[in-house]
Amino acid sequence: MDANLYNGLTLAYIGDAIYELYVRKYALSLGFTKVNELHKKVTYYTNALAQANVIHYYLEQNILTETELSIFKRGRNSHIHTKRKNVDLVNYLDATGFEALLGYLYLKNDKLRLEELIDISLKMN
Repeated sequence: MDANLYNGLTLAYIGDAIYELYVRKYALSLGFTKVNELHKKVTYYTNALAQANVIHYYLEQNILTETELSIFKRGRNSHIHTKRKNVDLVNYLDATGFEALLGYLYLKNDKLRLEELIDISLKMN
């Protein structure tokens, strides 16, 4: 698959699933076993505001390459027709860009970089 062929929302679609899976695995590694506890822990990391905070950190720390920054912007600038009730539009768009970046890295099979960025996000909280 050529990750460059997909638009920002498509990348975000797959990136959302990938991030959710990694965070779920992380929550299990912390010893959570009850589904309600797992859900609370996972949503703490995967909600739009948390994802926006992660991408803001990446940007402040200059963690992203030029290509990664471009992919983030592709996702962020997508034409989104809905938004969540509990987050403002700017953070929602930034979270979409974050998910697009993860989706891009996944589709490029760049597991090392994908896991590096996810590890940073998990250590932030």
